[in-house]
Amino acid sequence: MARDSRTTVHALSIRQPWAALIVLGLKTVEVRRWATPRRGPLLIHAARLPDPRCEVWENLPPEAQPVARQYGGIIGIADLVDCLVYESPEEFAWDRPRHWNPPEWFKPPRLFGFQFANPSQLPFQPALGWMRIFRIDLEKKKMRGSRSKS
Repeated sequence: MARDSRTTVHALSIRQPWAALIVLGLKTVEVRRWATPRRGPLLIHAARLPDPRCEVWENLPPEAQPVARQYGGIIGIADLVDCLVYESPEEFAWDRPRHWNPPEWFKPPRLFGFQFANPSQLPFQPALGWMRIFRIDLEKKKMRGSRSKS
């Protein structure tokens, strides 16, 4: 009997350059309009379309630029450790160093922040994304040994 060489894991699709900032550990909170109870490792999928807001790209650190130019695939992995709640513009603005978003991006009644830890870049692997957390099949051999322990 042949062994299955695939494993199913969960992923989150994020527009560039935000995805690159997360896998490089420069951004630890991803802002969403919806909450999640999920915790644990999530593959970081770079969406096919980048964020069109130019101020994001103007402030991109040089070390993030090569990773931020990858679209439509898995670029890394990180542990989703918490789902924060921002119920006021003040809370949202206070946490800006972790999520990088300007205060005027706050949308009432609340926003949610997916807090990540232990990020690691992975070799680019093309994959289709999805609007929310989604499952993806990856070859086990490509995942093995590719995540550093920090």
